[in-house]
Amino acid sequence: QVQLVESGGGSVQAGGSLRLSCAASGRTINNYVMAWFRQAPGKDREVVGRINWRGGMTTYADSVKGRFTISRDKAKNMVYLQMNSLTPEDTAIYYCAAANSPWTWPSLQDFDSWGQGTQVTVSS
Repeated sequence: QVQLVESGGGSVQAGGSLRLSCAASGRTINNYVMAWFRQAPGKDREVVGRINWRGGMTTYADSVKGRFTISRDKAKNMVYLQMNSLTPEDTAIYYCAAANSPWTWPSLQDFDSWGQGTQVTVSS
């Protein structure tokens, strides 16, 4: 498994921005897909964005398209989530996750490495 440590959460007013970071360690992740998920109180965990480590291709949930950007720094083994135009509906615990999936986009059950989560709170 990959060890993942998130940072960068916090509280912000609606319309503001935050950048989350995720440090990956423990094994080579060239064939991995990295992702950010979030879980709000009383709701299921949902994927926010995914990035293919090798090629940098990305996917996003419809709810965040145009506002959030997932990126990676291969030299530092870091994954980032830049969040702009935040709304109260973005309030959740955000998790970094990794899946060994060189050929397909993995779904929730395919991710076997998870960070501890970081809280994001957006006030109106």
